[in-house]
Amino acid sequence: MEIRPYLLHALSPLHAGTGQSVGIIDLPIARLRATNIPFVPGSSLKGVLREARRSLPPAEWEALFGPLREVSGAAGDEAREGDHAGALVVGDARLVALPVRSFLGTFAWVSSPLLLELARRDLAGLDGLPGRMKRLPATGARVGAGSITVSPKQRRLLLEDLDLDAQVEPAVDAWARFLSRTWPEEEEGLRERFAVVDDETMSFLLETATQVETRVRIDPDTGTVVQGALWQEESLPAETLLVGVLAAGRSLRRGTELSATEVLERALKGTALLQLGGKATVGRGRCRLAAWPGVSREARP
Repeated sequence: MEIRPYLLHALSPLHAGTGQSVGIIDLPIARLRATNIPFVPGSSLKGVLREARRSLPPAEWEALFGPLREVSGAAGDEAREGDHAGALVVGDARLVALPVRSFLGTFAWVSSPLLLELARRDLAGLDGLPGRMKRLPATGARVGAGSITVSPKQRRLLLEDLDLDAQVEPAVDAWARFLSRTWPEEEEGLRERFAVVDDETMSFLLETATQVETRVRIDPDTGTVVQGALWQEESLPAETLLVGVLAAGRSLRRGTELSATEVLERALKGTALLQLGGKATVGRGRCRLAAWPGVSREARP
């Protein structure tokens, strides 16, 4: 198998939800159970890629994603002759940097040592991968040398209502440059706004810096709000960055021989812009997907 990490960049608010909740937010975003880190399920992304690649020859399309068939009733769970799994494997996209309002520089892309360490697992083996970030003291922050989000005299990073002591750290610049390898035209902007805060502060931001909107349903006959039709839904804000992994094996299905590299190239071709998650009719979920160039590697047991 071959593995190719990718960067998912939300160009508009992204609602990859889990259905209704009994909490304060009626429609929350998907989060990892143990860490509370937001993510986009790989199944959602694979379904979008499947539809985006409809222009492929039918045999190649089925080799990548598996055959498409209608499912109805209990019989739909039964395997049929000719069924097979697709050669493409799509992993979850996990948050690596969250855009947070900043008193200076408008906003900062905020990460933490834990988020970067989890990203290192997915990106392991790539040339130029930065080293491990050390744990930071409480209310501490690290920025690059050219950061525009830090006051030059007081060296404070002011995020939302947080006041953090900021110090310059070369590793922050290294991470910004590495992430921008899939986004070269925005390298300067990412380096200027990339910041790393301590894990406890990041946990607080994961709860408070997402986008929460109150929605209503209007009665088409009266033009007024339907009684009881008031709800809140959560989204990842525009400019959110997530990291995930695509994997592929060689496919010989239906006489269509494709190497693992060819499977990945066909899956990614023409996927600069995708629509992910729910609420597409109100502009949610417009994303940019890009894999690190020339970084396919063999997956070893």
